[in-house]
Amino acid sequence: MRATPFNQKTIDEFHAKQGRGVGMWGDHVLLMTARGAKSGDAITTPLVCGLDKGNYVIVASKGGAPKNPLWFGNIEANPEVEVEVANASGTEKFKARAHAVKSREERDRLFQEMCKIWPSYAEYQTRTERVIPVVVLERQPSH
Repeated sequence: MRATPFNQKTIDEFHAKQGRGVGMWGDHVLLMTARGAKSGDAITTPLVCGLDKGNYVIVASKGGAPKNPLWFGNIEANPEVEVEVANASGTEKFKARAHAVKSREERDRLFQEMCKIWPSYAEYQTRTERVIPVVVLERQPSH
């Protein structure tokens, strides 16, 4: 599956700018490549990110839509992902394990932190009855 035109434009800009100053998100974008739950295809999604205790944090907001984004179902089925982020010398890629935060208290804490990076998340939560999931991308040791 190809990325949507908007996502592809963001992915291209991320690569052109080595992850810095991307779109309206500035330096808070990562690229996550996950396996499609049904297709098994590698699908890359640009996502707003934050850092917490050395791990990247992302939010499955889908703009406050009633259902979670497709990438969330993909990581539930296949939690092993590849992450590409900006670093001091350009970008780096690493393997990570994606998991939705189960503790409501921890989810709420991280969601509030992510609202500081992207304030629209707070508005998105008001648009939907679902509790918008927060996902931690835990870096895996390289072999």
